[in-house]
Amino acid sequence: MPYALAAAAAALLLTAVLTELLRALALRWRHACAGLVDRPGARKAHTRPTPHLGGVAVAAGTLAAATSGLWTGQAPLGPEVGTLLAVAAAVAVLGLLDDLRPLGPRARLVVETGAAGAVAYGSGLGPMTGALAVLWIVFVTNAFNLLDNSDGAMGTVAAVTALGLAICAIVEGRTGLALLLWVLAAALTGFLLHNWHPARIFLGDCGSLFTGFVLSSAAVLLHTGDTPARTMGAVLAFTLVVTADTALVLVSRRRAGRRLLLGGTDHIAHRLQRLGLTVQGTAVVLGVTASVGTVIGLLIHHAWLPPSVVLPVAVAVLLALGGLLRVPVYEAGRVGRPGRRVRRTVGRPRAARAIDTASN
Repeated sequence: MPYALAAAAAALLLTAVLTELLRALALRWRHACAGLVDRPGARKAHTRPTPHLGGVAVAAGTLAAATSGLWTGQAPLGPEVGTLLAVAAAVAVLGLLDDLRPLGPRARLVVETGAAGAVAYGSGLGPMTGALAVLWIVFVTNAFNLLDNSDGAMGTVAAVTALGLAICAIVEGRTGLALLLWVLAAALTGFLLHNWHPARIFLGDCGSLFTGFVLSSAAVLLHTGDTPARTMGAVLAFTLVVTADTALVLVSRRRAGRRLLLGGTDHIAHRLQRLGLTVQGTAVVLGVTASVGTVIGLLIHHAWLPPSVVLPVAVAVLLALGGLLRVPVYEAGRVGRPGRRVRRTVGRPRAARAIDTASN
């Protein structure tokens, strides 16, 4: 425990310092390398050039703190976690390259699938369950990437999820995995010092893909020995917010006849803000919701609740998403079946006018 606390403190401090350093360097070199800074645009919420290298600091702080035990001999990670760290680093590099110069969905999916396959193979899953695990890891990885659309939202949800999964790992005696998740939560906390509204730096694809990959892979590794029903119930509860956000976006864009990969202000965070919540309040609400899902996931994982408890939770989430679907988020375009036009919104409320289109 003392070593875990020291590693978490080191991750928080290192990430906070690196984030500020990378922010300053990105702003200084933004003219030489345009990819270092996310500039305002028609589909962006921010109004000034903002670096998106925060993910580099999160990945570096997490990897450095997690592997420090290898040099001291106090916290050996084991081959399972070692594989996860190696492929997570590859995913972080993929995200950084995508930040600097967009790679396209095909290249991203190839690398993510290969990394997820390495985790599934190392966990000893069979062909069928391993394939399902790969699909789930890739989905949740990109769901966290999509959630990174409002100041403080993704970092808060991810930190809460990491803490919940770390508790699972501690109870099971998997100290290496628990340490990784513990320092990831600390690194995200250090990043949030700079990303809380008004954000001075963003995670970017590097940080969101790295974080989503580590959390989804850890969830799979922790449930390899559970029954299918318990596994499904627990992982759905742990990823409640990101799963709901992605489902809402896909349904909304499909109904509006918009391209699924076209960014817009149609996420849960944007809809809550259009209903009057502040950006900070939105992050808090999403964090509290993630906490509820995490507690349910913990109770299901340890057999203190039956997996069927997810059903009423799912019904409540679907009702909430149905209400959020009614919030207007598209100025003009197509709704319902392709080919139908919607009327241009007139007299938008002040809170809605203040929100531009986000990158995701």
